[in-house]
Amino acid sequence: MIRILIADDHAIVRAGLKQIVAQEKDMIVEGEAGSVDELLQLLPQKEWSVLILDINMPGRSGLDVLKEIKTRYPALPVLILSIYDEEQYGLRAIRSGADGYLKKISAPEELISAIRKLISGGKYISPTLAERLANTFTGKLSEKPHEKLSPREYQVMCMIAEGKSAEEIGETLAISAHTVYSYRNRILHKLNIKSNIELTRYVLEHKLI
Repeated sequence: MIRILIADDHAIVRAGLKQIVAQEKDMIVEGEAGSVDELLQLLPQKEWSVLILDINMPGRSGLDVLKEIKTRYPALPVLILSIYDEEQYGLRAIRSGADGYLKKISAPEELISAIRKLISGGKYISPTLAERLANTFTGKLSEKPHEKLSPREYQVMCMIAEGKSAEEIGETLAISAHTVYSYRNRILHKLNIKSNIELTRYVLEHKLI
């Protein structure tokens, strides 16, 4: 039996995933986590076959916790589930240790295919993402300034570019507005820009949102 652990802070998403998995006779969702703390508590309790991890977890980003999970459980296949296009987070997810990357709008059949691919020891990524990944190894794809940002910095950058206030970002990520401003300052420094307007222009020019 393929034992699946789901980590997503939205109960309705977890319910939908469980419904899809329930159609497969050899799969079962045996654990659900709505937060990073719950996830870290559940991981050592069973021998999980695969972890489905939302990229946007409150408190810590999915990519941030992914690195910790892969350090503790290197053999555990992890499928990243995201609302974002591969151009935004796909490459970062694979670099952080993800075994697959799937958008939340994907068809149910694609989710099942991804799970089975990971279980068999493979990776589940699109041809486009595979090409970008190959180019990074061959040196054909030069690293852009935003690719040097931490997962949380990258997330804050995109939210600022979407016009969200520090308070709104802080509420979404379960951090203080003061912490958001600290992230913003580090982002501006790393991108060598001076304002939110320049940041938004940078994000749009690189098609990050």
